[in-house]
Amino acid sequence: MDISQIPPTAFGAGNTAPEAQELSSDFETFLRMLTVQMQNQDPLNPVDSADYAVQLATFSSVEQQVMTNDLLRGLTDQIGGSSMQQLAGWIGMEALARAPVQFDGTPVNIRPDFAEGADHGALVVRDSAGTVLLREPLGLSADAVEWAGVDENGVTLPDGTYRFEIESYQNGTLIDARVAQTYSRIEEARVDGGITLLRLADGSEVISTLVTGLRAPDQANST
Repeated sequence: MDISQIPPTAFGAGNTAPEAQELSSDFETFLRMLTVQMQNQDPLNPVDSADYAVQLATFSSVEQQVMTNDLLRGLTDQIGGSSMQQLAGWIGMEALARAPVQFDGTPVNIRPDFAEGADHGALVVRDSAGTVLLREPLGLSADAVEWAGVDENGVTLPDGTYRFEIESYQNGTLIDARVAQTYSRIEEARVDGGITLLRLADGSEVISTLVTGLRAPDQANST
């Protein structure tokens, strides 16, 4: 009986993780079969030692293949599961980023930051078309501003997407204007080219590394 003729699947090459646990018993079976082969070989035409070496190498190769497959499978499951958990953790949170906000009647919390050298500032509110709806002065000490959803005349604006800007002035001259940091609900998180992208409530997308703060939705009214 030539063990080299036995297909690799006899030693677990064609199966998955459970077979790796049976490699030890398979190897014992292999040794018993090898012993039987040696005991029953033709004395006038014994099996060449090179054939034994080939049989041992074949089993070793099968063993390593199964173990490698299981290791890769385990790593893939671990990495994939971790990645999905991380993405799921973003959903529903409110991200602090320089992005427009989907206004739904709830006051919008804005975190102003001013240019170096500014002596006073202003908050500018624009609609989705870029039209200025409100411009009001801000003191440099303001670390949070709440917009109630009204224009310069105090008229309540409809639900929609609005953009907020912080203007910095020095001696009455505008020296800087930047998109303000605001909180927006994260609707979707996905990985594209190794980069985590977050789709906000207004439909815009930001890279996760540009998010400077996170809060749970129920914290919105407490800040």
